[in-house]
Amino acid sequence: MVIDHVGIAVRSLERSIPRWQAAFGYAQATDIVVNTRQRVRVVFLEREGSLPVKLIEPTGVDSPAHAFVQRGGGLHHLCFRAESVASEVARLAALGMRSITETQPGEAFEGESIAFVYAGDGLNIELIDTSKRAGRLDAEPAGHAKREPGRFP
Repeated sequence: MVIDHVGIAVRSLERSIPRWQAAFGYAQATDIVVNTRQRVRVVFLEREGSLPVKLIEPTGVDSPAHAFVQRGGGLHHLCFRAESVASEVARLAALGMRSITETQPGEAFEGESIAFVYAGDGLNIELIDTSKRAGRLDAEPAGHAKREPGRFP
């Protein structure tokens, strides 16, 4: 497995995107995508030579991320890309990690499989087995080198 991206929970995508652009030099890489299962809006930001960041905004009080954002938000999860989400969920469960969500289609990943696992030490892990991004903007962000699946800067 390799780290695919870092998930950051925020109160507002519209306020956070420009802050990440100005402060850290990230560019918006996807449209905002609504994940109806997790009840969040997400957007991917990228910067050459760095891991992508997924900003996550709850869509309402029934979102699993809502209480977290009300406490200030911040690091929500690390996402690992694996060969198979189902195999990794089983392997991590055998190591005593607790499944947070069943394997399901990920709307931010063009319907490819995702799952969330609690790894302990306050860390949520998202598992994916794709490099697809829903709503990928046609033009690559300025100064961004497109990554090949499985390859990192």
